[in-house]
Amino acid sequence: MIRIKLLTILLIYLLTVNSNAAFDIKARTAILQDYLSGEVLYEKDADKSIYPASMTKIMTAIIAFDLIRGGDLNLDEKFLISENAWRLSSAGYSSMFIMVGDEVSVENLLKGIIIASGNDACIALAEGIAGSEDEFAIMMTAKAKEIGMDNTNFANSSGINNPQNVSTVRDIMLMSNYLIKEFPEEYKYFAEKEFTWDRTGGDPITQGNRNPLLYKSLKADGIKTGYLAVEKYSLASSVYRNGRRLIAVGSGFNTKNDRSRESAKLLTWGLTNFDLVEIAKANLPIDELNVWLGKKDTVKTYLKNDIYKTVAKSRKKLLKVSLNYKGPIQAPIKKDALLGKLKLTYDGDLVEEYDLLAHEDVKRLNVFSRLVKSINFLIWGDV
Repeated sequence: MIRIKLLTILLIYLLTVNSNAAFDIKARTAILQDYLSGEVLYEKDADKSIYPASMTKIMTAIIAFDLIRGGDLNLDEKFLISENAWRLSSAGYSSMFIMVGDEVSVENLLKGIIIASGNDACIALAEGIAGSEDEFAIMMTAKAKEIGMDNTNFANSSGINNPQNVSTVRDIMLMSNYLIKEFPEEYKYFAEKEFTWDRTGGDPITQGNRNPLLYKSLKADGIKTGYLAVEKYSLASSVYRNGRRLIAVGSGFNTKNDRSRESAKLLTWGLTNFDLVEIAKANLPIDELNVWLGKKDTVKTYLKNDIYKTVAKSRKKLLKVSLNYKGPIQAPIKKDALLGKLKLTYDGDLVEEYDLLAHEDVKRLNVFSRLVKSINFLIWGDV
């Protein structure tokens, strides 16, 4: 078992670390993940503490999405805007430009947060949900721990200056992964390029999405920019191309141009140098095994989980998949019975294996039919 675990680590290293040593981006800390396989393709000081700035707003949105899914909040619900929230509509802050006493829908606040990066909208949503931003921040940190963001503490809903509002690019990657997996429909807000808010008592305000990658040909569909003077520029980004998704997070870019160019460079490197290999889809038949003395001659098999591997293109042929079982398998067979193993090898070494399960019941032949089949086998070797 220890050997298999060590070889699994070796597999990940060999299959994903291609020219990593020769590749670098101009950021203080960064990470790149292949979404479906979960494998990290590149990292640079990925556990270094950062101030996540407006990437914090990803969690603010997740809290709202969670409540909506649970029926405790709805998009049409309106929150009264406090003076506390309004104060962040002033010059110097990214804002949605809400006014004291306005009643703004949850959906508009979410768009104001996700698309316009409105700090005022963050406070309005936090106060409407939890009563105060401090209480909302407690909810955010608790959710972070649930997701596995062990090096994160949220002190506010917007990410503006607070030394207690800290994270890492690895944790931001985990949060982004969770957002996309758990809320695929709501995630579409992050791809919208502009938001027009028909505010109370004034002309409509249209603001563009601050994510520069949405305007490139990369097929980016999220996620969130950030900026603090102490942290410089940051960006959590994702592309979806030909059924494959990559998630990148970088922080400590010196300029806006660096943020855009280097994030695009990282995502392009991942798309160019690696392939995603689908090994199996959860609960779907993958192969048929021979059956002995059953009412069917074969039984369909499946795996419980999706299995994907990210492979360096130059080493793809070294990855092999095989089914191992003692057959033919004697009937009766119950659905979900363990029949064997799907084994993954790299250059001849076993690195991972998965339970191969029966996808269906196979009943046993009656006594007469079993006798006939046994005689045929003894005479002809026909099973």
